[in-house]
Amino acid sequence: MNFDGKIDTDQEDGAHQPGSLLDDLNDERPISRRMLIVAALIVVVLIGLWAVSRLNKPAELADSAGQLPVVSVISPGRASVQGQINATGTLGARRELPVGVVGEGGRVDRVLVEPGEWVKAGQILAVIDSSVQSQQAASNAAQLGVAQADARLAQSNLDRALQLVERGFISKADVDRLTATRDAAAARVKVARAELGEIRARNNRLNIVAPAAGLLLERNVEPAQVVSPGSGVLFSVAKGGEMELLANLSEADLARVSVGITAQVTPVGSQKSIAGQVWQISPVIDPANRQGTARIAVPYSQELRPGGFANAQILTGAIVAPQLPESAILSDSKGSYVYIVDKNNKIARQAVKTGSILENSIIVTEGLTGMERVVLRAGAFLSVGETIKPKKVTAD
Repeated sequence: MNFDGKIDTDQEDGAHQPGSLLDDLNDERPISRRMLIVAALIVVVLIGLWAVSRLNKPAELADSAGQLPVVSVISPGRASVQGQINATGTLGARRELPVGVVGEGGRVDRVLVEPGEWVKAGQILAVIDSSVQSQQAASNAAQLGVAQADARLAQSNLDRALQLVERGFISKADVDRLTATRDAAAARVKVARAELGEIRARNNRLNIVAPAAGLLLERNVEPAQVVSPGSGVLFSVAKGGEMELLANLSEADLARVSVGITAQVTPVGSQKSIAGQVWQISPVIDPANRQGTARIAVPYSQELRPGGFANAQILTGAIVAPQLPESAILSDSKGSYVYIVDKNNKIARQAVKTGSILENSIIVTEGLTGMERVVLRAGAFLSVGETIKPKKVTAD
């Protein structure tokens, strides 16, 4: 009985029994104690988030003492580099000659060439049936022969009359009449000869021939096809096989280009670069895209196919300018910029303009003198006005 009474006394005194954190929260204790427990949990979570953020931050942004972030900087200086403009465009024939029906046309008997072949000036590309025209030419040739025979007879009659007029057997009126007959016969000879020449010229124009030597690009006719002057372009020839690249350039780049400068043209899908030369610059700018065209002449190469795309590297002469690795140059809606470190080791933003892209660097045409300390990497993790500990390095 005494033992049971002791147990009841302990429970009435409210002695604390060890339990879980959940038990503590569910326990009906003063509200201040529960608030302390919740605050402790929040502190633990914040410490965890801070530790994760430190792990995700680049290693170079924290020094060994954990005070200021260590940032690699570079002083690019200035160097002489070959100016270069990169552009893309469409390949085409520099002088494309469309070939169609020049004469009366007719039925095509034979086509003698295929695209990709080289042709000579005057070479027959397609033969047109000329059976009817040949008979006409034969008829005109016979008429010419008749006219020539009449002219010879008229001349003989006149010669005899001139011999007889001295003897008084023929009057001068007869001589004048025979002279007129001779002249008319001679005129008929000229007419017949002109008609024969005309029909022969027409027959020669029946066949379709190459207007100049070059590379045959297109063939749009087949045997048995009936063609006429309205049939359009039947063949296309690149004069001399010369090609060109129509390079699209911005207004700023177009101002840096002049006729005669060299360029390297690389067709898409090929590793071969072909030396070319700018031979014409567009006098107008397309208002839709604010671009102009530089026409780059290149010699024939089997890698060049009209209608295809190609890249061009146009050399614009040597310039003296800073060069920075790609990692140092950032960009946003305001344009390209870099982070520089001032004399107080604070981060400042500097707007720049970039030029040609080289193998391991980018040319900075405006915004830097080359003596600044430029943040090499990790610019995205910095902010303007932040104090850092600069570490000068040399660009790779």
